[in-house]
Amino acid sequence: MTHRPVGEPLWSVRPRPVDMGAPGAVAWNRPPDPAEVDPAVLSALLRRHGWQRRGGAAGRYGRWTPPGPGGGGTSLLVPESRAFPDSDDLLGEALLALSRSGVPSAREVLVSLAVPSDEIRWWRDAPTGPAGAVPWTVEEQLRTAARQMLLAGALATRARAGYYGARYRRTAVASLENVLVGSAAEGRRLTAFVPVGSGRPLAVRLHHALYAAREAIDYQRATGRMDAFDGAVQAGVSRELTESLITLVRGTEGARVAVEWAPAAGVPEGCAAPVEAVEFSPGDLPVLREAGARYLREEPSVPVRITGVVVRMRRSGPRGEGSVRLRVIAGAEVPHVRLTLDEESYRIAGHAHLVGMPVRVLGRLESRGGFRRLTDASEVVPVQVDEAERDRLMKSLQETAEITAFFEEACGGD
Repeated sequence: MTHRPVGEPLWSVRPRPVDMGAPGAVAWNRPPDPAEVDPAVLSALLRRHGWQRRGGAAGRYGRWTPPGPGGGGTSLLVPESRAFPDSDDLLGEALLALSRSGVPSAREVLVSLAVPSDEIRWWRDAPTGPAGAVPWTVEEQLRTAARQMLLAGALATRARAGYYGARYRRTAVASLENVLVGSAAEGRRLTAFVPVGSGRPLAVRLHHALYAAREAIDYQRATGRMDAFDGAVQAGVSRELTESLITLVRGTEGARVAVEWAPAAGVPEGCAAPVEAVEFSPGDLPVLREAGARYLREEPSVPVRITGVVVRMRRSGPRGEGSVRLRVIAGAEVPHVRLTLDEESYRIAGHAHLVGMPVRVLGRLESRGGFRRLTDASEVVPVQVDEAERDRLMKSLQETAEITAFFEEACGGD
C-alpha cells in the first residue's frame, strides 16, 4: 500500500482557487467518518471510477484494486453492509487507505463521499506529441469547454432561450460556486462534482440538453434541416451550449460527455440509469456552428422596464442626445445596459445621478451585442429611494473611476 500525500487538490470553477485550509473546507487527504459512509455507496463509487473487484467473502466484503495492470499495489477490503461486527473496522481501514493512496481516482471517490455529488465527465481524443505528451493548450481547451458547458447548463436552469448573452449570467455563475473540478488527466479527461443539494437541477438540465443536441445534429445530418434545434431549446440547448461543444471537439478526433448520478441520492425522475456518454465528432462542427448562428440571429429582443443607476454619460456636444450606461437594479437579468437618450431624457438622467437617485426607463433589450443595449428608450423618470439607500448608491458610485468622467461630461454638458 502506498503512503504518500494526495496530489494536486481539486479546485472550484470560481475565478479564484479554493483555499483548502479555510474553515469549512474539506480536507481531501483526511478520510471521512466511517459512520457517515454507506458501504454500498462506496462500492458503487469504486466501480464507477474503474476499480476492480477481485474476490472477497461473498455477502460479507469485497476486495477492490485500482485501475491499471496489477492494481498499483493497493487493495481495499470493503464490507457489503454493516451486518457483521468487523464491518466498521474494515470500512475505516478502506477509507484510510484511500486517503493515503496516490491513485487519482481515490481522491475522486473521497470527494463524492464527502459531498454527495453528480459527476459530469468529459473525454477528448486529442492527438499526442513526443512520448505521449500533449501541449498545455490542450488541457486549457478542455477546462475552457467544461466551464462553458457548466455555465450553459446553469443558464438553462434559469430560463429557456436560444441565446442568453449577458442575461442571467450573474446568478448562473453564482450557482456554480460549490462545483468542484478535478485535475485534467493529460488533457484528455476531466470530472466535475456537482453537489446534489444545490446543483442537481444543473446536472439534470445538462443531461437532457446533451441528448437533445445529439438528436438535433443527427436529424440535420440526415435531412439537412435545422428545425430540430428549435425544439431542443426547451431541453436546454442554446448558443452557449453549442459553443462549449465546439470548444470541446475542435482539434480532436472526437469527444464524449456523461452525467453520472450520485449513488447516495439515486437517479432523478425522468433520467436514465446507467447513463451512456454522449459522443460528438469533428463532423458535427459545421452543424454546431450553424445552430449557434441560428440561435444568435433568431433570439428576439425583449420589452423591459429597467430601474438602474447611471454610471456613465457621454455626448459629443453641449446639446442634443447622448449615451448613458446604467447599472441594472431591477427589470432585467443583466448587470449593465447602454442606451441613447434624447436631450430632455439625458438631462433627467444627469440630475438623477447628481442627487443619488436611480432612474426607470422603458425600452427593448436587444439581442445584438448580448442583450447589453436598450433601444427605443423612453419614459425616463427618477425613482425615489430612502436616505440610507441614496447614501449607499452615492458611496458606490464615488468608489469607481467612472465618476470623474461623469462629472466632467455632465457639468460641462448643461
